[in-house]
Amino acid sequence: MTHESKGGTAEPKRLVLVAACALVDADGRVLLARRPEGKPMAGLWEFPGGKVEPGEVPEVCLIRELKEELDIDVAKACLAPLTFASHDYEDFHLLMPVFVCRRWEGQVRALEGQVLTWVPPARLREYPMPPADEPLVAVLRDLL
Repeated sequence: MTHESKGGTAEPKRLVLVAACALVDADGRVLLARRPEGKPMAGLWEFPGGKVEPGEVPEVCLIRELKEELDIDVAKACLAPLTFASHDYEDFHLLMPVFVCRRWEGQVRALEGQVLTWVPPARLREYPMPPADEPLVAVLRDLL
């Protein structure tokens, strides 16, 4: 993968594959997690998920990440593909498949020091998000 530098020559840019999930509760609210201090983009709100490991598929990544971050068990069949984000950050390009999940086992709880909140779709724009997450708000509002 390449991108154009200011001089017009193509430079390689690292592609980062991240899977994200819009968890939707029985009241139609979406879970957002606030990035903890010390992490890049600390303080911004995002959809739960994480980096897809080598040899891992996005659904398996989400099942793993949702257990590690939120202590919930999600079945692959409960992850419905919704959309994807493709965003060019300064030092890498992010490709992020986004899934919707309405069913899981266990109680959602923060295991990694992040603040969690359930947000009605109409209020998602009130939460500052990383640039890659922002376009997902309109998609979710249309869906829900």
